[in-house]
Amino acid sequence: MGRFAILCCCAAALIGCAKTENKAPASSTPATPPPPPPIALADVAGKWTVKAMNEARDSTLVTYQLTATADTSGWTIVFPNRKQPVPVHVAAVAGDSVVINAGPYESVLRRGVQVSTHGVFRLQNGMMVGTTVAHYRTTHADSVRNIVTEGTRMP
Repeated sequence: MGRFAILCCCAAALIGCAKTENKAPASSTPATPPPPPPIALADVAGKWTVKAMNEARDSTLVTYQLTATADTSGWTIVFPNRKQPVPVHVAAVAGDSVVINAGPYESVLRRGVQVSTHGVFRLQNGMMVGTTVAHYRTTHADSVRNIVTEGTRMP
């Protein structure tokens, strides 16, 4: 009987070990988040109040109105105290981003100086957020300013 008991214990141990070996090992690498959904111009069509801030986001440089359409034509920027809208060229719509260019036009930050801008916008939580690089035409080396933008849809 002693041998039979030992044989049963060994069989039970083998069955117990077999069950633990079938468990899948836990993954130590977190799952990659899915990419953001692609953007369409229809998603951003409308009028937006855009706040342009310094890189630290601690001061607003200018607030303007951006008009976006469901296609690449008719986009404009209207600055405060300016009668003429600035035409905006939609350079690309790719992934989650809309790339726009404007200018040259007279800067609202540097009176009498021409500026051209290149911006990238994305939709995040119902806001249009992004960055803009402003290139000022000066008689010296190119003068550049990096700007952070946040837009809220106008009713």
